Amino acid sequence: MQSGLIQVYYGTGKGKTTASIGLAIRAIGSNLKVIMIQFLKQDNTGEVQSLKTLEPNIKVFHFEKPRGFFWTLTDAEKEELKVEVQLAMKFAKKVMDNEECDILILDEVLAVVENGLLEEEKLCEFLVNKNENMEIVLTGRVLPDRVAGLADYITEVNEIKHPMEKGISARKGIEY
Repeated sequence: MQSGLIQVYYGTGKGKTTASIGLAIRAIGSNLKVIMIQFLKQDNTGEVQSLKTLEPNIKVFHFEKPRGFFWTLTDAEKEELKVEVQLAMKFAKKVMDNEECDILILDEVLAVVENGLLEEEKLCEFLVNKNENMEIVLTGRVLPDRVAGLADYITEVNEIKHPMEKGISARKGIEY
């Protein structure tokens, strides 16, 4: 791919990962290869199961062992998670350096920065040194100013109304 750019889907609304997957499916239709690294998520979601049917054109990776939500973790579990995030970012650098794909999606990488599991400076360094022919896609709720300054596309997804407000739990096939 020529002139790979940096894209960001961020905000409080539902659909950031879905938007990045939509981009991946479009790319696969043009014979591009996609790698997605998911942070703070399990591999048993409907979206990941669907993407497995599109291998080898898209591959999804997880480096974290199953845990609860971040806010429920002990300090020791958070430290363990931080190590796993570092492994995932080393893998992302290897993927980029070896040009293993055309599009690299770092799903919820902004959340790992927000939660102190990855230094903002490390993510910025990764972006500044990206392969010029690779598209990088970032997702998460909060977009740091320095990351925003490096991005070429920024799409904000805002929550206006959510079923959780009515006590409706996440539904299989819809929210996960």
